[in-house]
Amino acid sequence: MTDTANESAVRSTIDVFYQAFAAKDIDLLRTVVTDDWEYIPEPPGVKHGPDQMIPAFERMARSIPDMKITILDLLIHGNRVGVRADVSGTQAGELFGVPATSKPIRFAVHSFHELRGNLIAKTWHIEDWFSAFRQIGTLPASMDQH
Repeated sequence: MTDTANESAVRSTIDVFYQAFAAKDIDLLRTVVTDDWEYIPEPPGVKHGPDQMIPAFERMARSIPDMKITILDLLIHGNRVGVRADVSGTQAGELFGVPATSKPIRFAVHSFHELRGNLIAKTWHIEDWFSAFRQIGTLPASMDQH
């Protein structure tokens, strides 16, 4: 496989990964991650693998059903991939304890992925929820430290 062909395969894997998150589609996620995929930071008490996202996808489907993810930067270095992306949508349901506001939100996500072959084996991920809550106009009670 040429470097260009390999880069194209990696970009395809990453595109499908973020499509799965935007669509909240576990079956699609399973096509691009390993069975023992690690998502860091992991939710407490979960097993490695794509099924750990089922509860998160269910919450996202209620909170931001029209979620769109736009990849802004994608950097490939060997089996590592860095992604800077923009998430947008409408807060249509409860979000971390904040009732629905029907307000549009937009926030940044940054991820680093480690690939094993053509599949993602590990993801380190951070989301700028503080920015989203500023747009909503309130913080979740657990973050509100007046």
